Amino acid sequence: MINDNRIQLNNRFVEVFSLLQNRGDILLNDRSGKGMGDFAEKILGKKSYGHIVRAFLNPSDKRVIDYHHIETLCKTYGVNEAYMLHGMGMPFGINLPASDVSLESDTTGKANILFTSVEAFAGPAIAADSFSRESNTFFSIPGLTGGNMVAFPVNGNSMSPILANNDIVVCKALSGVEEIRDNDIYAIKTQTAVWVKYVQKIYSRSKNKHVTHLKLISANYLEHDPFEEAVDTHTYLYKVIRKISDM
Repeated sequence: MINDNRIQLNNRFVEVFSLLQNRGDILLNDRSGKGMGDFAEKILGKKSYGHIVRAFLNPSDKRVIDYHHIETLCKTYGVNEAYMLHGMGMPFGINLPASDVSLESDTTGKANILFTSVEAFAGPAIAADSFSRESNTFFSIPGLTGGNMVAFPVNGNSMSPILANNDIVVCKALSGVEEIRDNDIYAIKTQTAVWVKYVQKIYSRSKNKHVTHLKLISANYLEHDPFEEAVDTHTYLYKVIRKISDM
């Protein structure tokens, strides 16, 4: 019997196949390299396996795609593996448009995003309701208004290829854990560290369920295992709303 994870995997395959058609990467009756047979050859190894692909796409057929072919699909068409395997993020990457901005000190009071280092952000001086302007650099991005926003560079490859080392993330402070949507990307600030991860809420087993922990998941799941972080009074939460690359 096919387990639920494989069924969900196949459902995401059906969605991505449709998106590839919309992008023009797959043309069912094409004879110049983008037809169903060509797709089957790239993913399953033989042009004659087009009928198997159609079986995967047919909701009444019990056949579903396997993980090996999903890996090939992702490498061939640039599909986000984290989305295909776990439903995290977007099919073709995180929905965070890159912004071309310059980071300069602002004395007019109009700049509203605090730029800092991840080390400083992890320290006690910056909290969700305390963004001091003294000795700090602020900047703005068109369309992002309001306060309690912070930006800092990402360290390491744990969120690759969604977020690269030294990409800058712009984050908006949340008022509480209830604002978190599972499988979106957040910055989680604890007493001693900052994590930028896909997040899933973990609830207590009591009658009045509440969030006790957050499961933190890396996009680069092959090198970085998921882990859990307790939610307490020292936990600050920020939604990642922009990334800035190639500064």
